Amino acid sequence: MGHAALSAILPLLRSPPFPKAHGSVSCANECPAGNGEADEMLAVFARIRAATVGGRFWAEPAALDQPVGTVLRPRRVRDLAAHLEALNASDRRSAVWIATDRHMARALAGLVAKEGGAWRGDVDPWSVLDKARCLAAHGDDEWVALARIAGVPVRILSPGRFGGGDSAMLDCLAYRAVSGVVYRNPFTGEPAGLNETIDVLAGWRAMLDANRPIAVACGMAWWKRSEIQRFLWHPQRRLRMVRSPTRALAVAQKAGGAVAIWPSRVSPALIAGAQARSVPLVRVEDGFVRSAGLGVDLVPPSSVVVDASGIHFDPSGPSDLEHILSTTDFAPALLARARALRETIVAAGISKYAAGDAAAKAIPARNAGHRRILVPAQVEDDMSMLAAGGGLSNLDLLRRARALEPDAEIWFRPHPDVDAGHRKGAVPDSQVLEFADKIMRGGGMAPLLDAVDGVHVLTSLTGFEALLRGRDVTCHGTPFYAGWGLTRDLGAVPERRGRALSLDALVAGVLILYPRYLDPVSGLPCPPEVLVGRMANATAVNRLGWVAPLRRWQGRLMTALRRG
Repeated sequence: MGHAALSAILPLLRSPPFPKAHGSVSCANECPAGNGEADEMLAVFARIRAATVGGRFWAEPAALDQPVGTVLRPRRVRDLAAHLEALNASDRRSAVWIATDRHMARALAGLVAKEGGAWRGDVDPWSVLDKARCLAAHGDDEWVALARIAGVPVRILSPGRFGGGDSAMLDCLAYRAVSGVVYRNPFTGEPAGLNETIDVLAGWRAMLDANRPIAVACGMAWWKRSEIQRFLWHPQRRLRMVRSPTRALAVAQKAGGAVAIWPSRVSPALIAGAQARSVPLVRVEDGFVRSAGLGVDLVPPSSVVVDASGIHFDPSGPSDLEHILSTTDFAPALLARARALRETIVAAGISKYAAGDAAAKAIPARNAGHRRILVPAQVEDDMSMLAAGGGLSNLDLLRRARALEPDAEIWFRPHPDVDAGHRKGAVPDSQVLEFADKIMRGGGMAPLLDAVDGVHVLTSLTGFEALLRGRDVTCHGTPFYAGWGLTRDLGAVPERRGRALSLDALVAGVLILYPRYLDPVSGLPCPPEVLVGRMANATAVNRLGWVAPLRRWQGRLMTALRRG
């Protein structure tokens, strides 16, 4: 089917072809649309330009390194001579011809070889139009509407749905193409507005642009691979999954792409090999609002971070999160969104792995006049502990907390993975009670945070969750949220973090701009509000629910063997 037929069917603003997912942002049928006020039209055009969405925005970029004059979208090979005749010698040398099928591609290759210029096949229209001086296309071609939205003059080769009349009419037709469409929220199926739809598409665009260079993934546990495939998907290439880091480097080098790897699989040898082969490494790790269940129970993540410059838990070098937090100009609308997200998380009792107040009934009554402190233990061979824990153990943290808070009521929270028998870092209860008043096991983290005045942490995410709830946080290590003016920092903080942030700016960077989220219902990449809403309403489904009971049984067995 040619571009004319497709343009007559498909909405200008539409979803990428996500695999194994259900939900689109627009319907093919149009609804009545007025011409709109000029200011409103220009505002919509500006919003779409900023998002660079519309048409096949997920196609390959044109990668043009020469100045672009006229962009031509011919319909038939026999028309090429007439189109060429309309160009002077200078325009021919700077022209970019866009082929719509293989037959046209062969013809354009010969034409460009003889006359100059360049030709491309099915490419992202924005990668051409943002450099173009003019577009020559037929009126039924959606590139006409996109060109007008981009502010590019258009020469109409024949009238059609998007083209006819002067520039003002072309603008009206382009505006009608985006305003006269039925839009829907792809996660709920409810009606959606135009601006809301542009925002969703902009998020998908940013994710796909970041995914495009990734050629192969390595070190992903079997129970995470389906979700990782979704997080790293791009329609223009198939993501390879391999076990061997050496094999991953070879595949990436051949493809001219990057290796996505779980940080625990990154070794000095891998880093050296990547540098020798000029292969970028992209680290993939669990997100901060992860899932409705524990990773130790093999619950696949509904959120990950994908970091091309480092990883957030390692302060020895920069990371994408540090760059976001140190350079972003947090707009009022983004801060308001962060505040609303924070309030939703707190009200629903959501922490990294759960929602609700399962532990609320187990909270002891407060002793009047006593400050109450929570000390959360961590897995002692966890990468964040090794990278940013300052060489301290869980028992060291507890001793230091008691020394700094001699009169406080201290609660010690064993790490659930350690208590379950799967990970290292257990501290005998008798040693814990030399420094702590109570050991708090079971239930969710959120109710504990609601009941204390402050927390002492090494690198635990609990410190960030405490900040969300307005608790004071003392960092004995160097977690990602330390050094921004919101915590008492006893660990070594990099000078890169010399900026003071508001709580909502921190939340915007950590929960909105840095991670990726996957809607467990529709299977689509989604904003954080969607996953948080699913968790709050208990609709976040674990597709591997059958594994958790087996993992708990395994943990009990391992604990018994160690004690024996």
